[in-house]
Amino acid sequence: MDPSDDELQRLRQDLARALRRACPSWLDSRRDDLLQLAMLRVMSVLKREENVVLATSYLYKVAHAVVVDEMRRAQWRRESALDDATGEPAAPSREAGPEQRAQAREIGRGIDGCLAALTEPRRLAVTLHLQGHSVSEAAGLLGWTVKRTENLTYRGLSDLRTCLAAKGLKP
Repeated sequence: MDPSDDELQRLRQDLARALRRACPSWLDSRRDDLLQLAMLRVMSVLKREENVVLATSYLYKVAHAVVVDEMRRAQWRRESALDDATGEPAAPSREAGPEQRAQAREIGRGIDGCLAALTEPRRLAVTLHLQGHSVSEAAGLLGWTVKRTENLTYRGLSDLRTCLAAKGLKP
């Protein structure tokens, strides 16, 4: 189904309204990007299926899913603000002491060792996940189906947690 320009504009307005209700205030700066992601999701459904009726409740579900995905991405990325003057990452408010740095290095070595022990497909999927890629992004990068990537990611994460626990490490 190819919607007209008027229908697309109305769909965009409805999704924007749904995003205003679903989006927390700390994500306001990303609202335009979230609107684009929501539009892409809806457009993919319109291309796949014919005679689709887009109920308001469905648009709210899409908006909610996009916001939740972005919140998860932000949590995994641990985004840091850039210093406006230099464009460099802002200095942390508290420096880590030698003990924290040593502990972080030990955990990093443990994660590297446990990742090396995973089978290659699981290692690739988990590595992309740890870098902040969504399952669908990882599937696109690896050329796999979303379901395969999802299974390999979550099974690999389970193996990674088991390995780290066996080493006495808590990430």
